[in-house]
Amino acid sequence: MKPMGPIPPDFDGRSGQLLIGGFEAEALIAAAGDTPLFVYDMAIVRARLARLRLAMPSELHVHYAMKANPYAGLLKAIIPLVDGVDVASAGEMDQALAAGAAAGRISFAGPGKRDDELARAIAAGITLNLESEKEAERVLAIAERSGRRPRLAVRINPDFELRGSGMRMGGGAKPFGVDADRAAALVRHIVASGADYHGLHIFAGSQSLDADAIIEAQASACALAADIAETSGVAPPLVNLGGGFGLPYFAGDEPLDVEAIGAALGQTLGRHRPRLPAARFAIELGRWLVGEAGVYLTRIVDRKISHGELFLVVDGGLHHQLAASGNFGTVVRRNYPVALANRFGEAVNEEATIVGCLCTPLDRLADKVAFPHAEPGDIVAIFLAGAYGASASPQAFLGHPPAREILVDGDMR
Repeated sequence: MKPMGPIPPDFDGRSGQLLIGGFEAEALIAAAGDTPLFVYDMAIVRARLARLRLAMPSELHVHYAMKANPYAGLLKAIIPLVDGVDVASAGEMDQALAAGAAAGRISFAGPGKRDDELARAIAAGITLNLESEKEAERVLAIAERSGRRPRLAVRINPDFELRGSGMRMGGGAKPFGVDADRAAALVRHIVASGADYHGLHIFAGSQSLDADAIIEAQASACALAADIAETSGVAPPLVNLGGGFGLPYFAGDEPLDVEAIGAALGQTLGRHRPRLPAARFAIELGRWLVGEAGVYLTRIVDRKISHGELFLVVDGGLHHQLAASGNFGTVVRRNYPVALANRFGEAVNEEATIVGCLCTPLDRLADKVAFPHAEPGDIVAIFLAGAYGASASPQAFLGHPPAREILVDGDMR
């Protein structure tokens, strides 16, 4: 048998039923209409934010990176709780505005922004995080034609990376951001153009469980921001330190010590305050805020034996939950935590491989895990499904319908 990750501590059961936000899984399925279903527990998100606010320096702003989960109900609930929303496309920009985010609190990052996307962001008053000098020229030309003053920040490709990061976004040749040694010149050009300069965005990586590595990256980002400010002669109004906070998906993973990170960041900001006296600081988090709040529920439709191996075939799959299949950002496939939602807590007595309904061997949601005896009709719960789930998966593959989604926030909607 192969190990699987730990079920997040927020979940328990009642009379053999998995509870999500106080509701039994089968009741949530009935309310939503059927499986496959993503359920998000807003109480967990609120608790994560409360813990983060308590751990971090009081002056630190918290932004939500909505690429982690753009579900409309979740967006509407989380926007009042954060200081900003970071988007990566015009589509996400529209979703954030529709969910009630103020344009002045939205920043738009990502390479390859089209001219029409840039124009819409300028017109809406959204901050554009510039990824290159060429993008800056396009933005300034569009702004001049429209007679508008654009709100601009510079995304930096730092000369360091986040150690232990699942996805490295900085250090070396990268499609993201302007190389650090060219950033000061671009800042001066933006200011000279008359644009509304909004500061620096320094994102070194994501999905790290190493608090010391994140502390080191944040210290390096603050030092880099101060160097750019001094070289350019322009003080940044905001320094976005990025994120990188990881979750314990797999066996052997340990939760991130955010309290240690917060304490160290307070000291770091204090050291750099003389060099950046007027700057506000922010971090942007997505996965860490919402990942553990989500559960993917999918129903077993077949139980079969092939060459002595048990397969439980479900009505969902990688077209909804690509990350759990090991095909999103991992090199070696490992098991997410899974359980039987309608017989939660039962003793395990067999080895099972849980596969989806797609005609590909990649559609494997759990590989040779210890599982209770399961039959068609039983409900499989896959945890840590609140980030990079439905929106990060190839939902149109093979013509299967998209998964349902529901938010539990004291009620079901």
